[in-house]
Order: sequence, then C-alpha cells, then structure tokens
Amino acid sequence: MQSILADLVGLSGTALVVGAFFLLQLERLNPKKLTYNLMNLSGAILLLISLCINFNLASFIIELFWIGASLVGIVRYFKREPEASLN
Repeated sequence: MQSILADLVGLSGTALVVGAFFLLQLERLNPKKLTYNLMNLSGAILLLISLCINFNLASFIIELFWIGASLVGIVRYFKREPEASLN
C-alpha cells in the first residue's frame, strides 16, 4: 500500500513537471512567471517524496537540482521590480 501511495505521489509530481514543460513549449507559460516555477517546484518535491519510499540515487539528485533551479526562479521573480513582475 505504501508503495502504491508513493507511486501516486510521484506520478502527480511527474504530471506537474512534464505539464509545465509542455505548456512552456506551447507558449502557454512564461518561464519567468511564478506559475511555471511553482509547478516545477511542487512537482520536484512530490517526486522527492516518492523517492523516499522507492529510492533511486540518480533521480533523487536530479530532483534536488530541480528544486534548486525552481527556487532560483522564484527568488528572481520576487526580486524584479513590481511592475515588471506583473507583465
């Protein structure tokens, strides 16, 4: 049961990360906007949670980097001038 729950959490994370990338390619998301970075951050966190049950070192490491990159994007978003963040 725990493994099935971990798989569901991981699949949700995958949907968020892949969905963000797909929407980016369709030009429906702006990579400088908060939504894109939050989708990536949330997805990576969910994948990391699932990896705590079904561990894979390579996947664990890439999710740590994905979280780091998403946090950089979020910090940069909030450091922009207020009017630039709204566009």
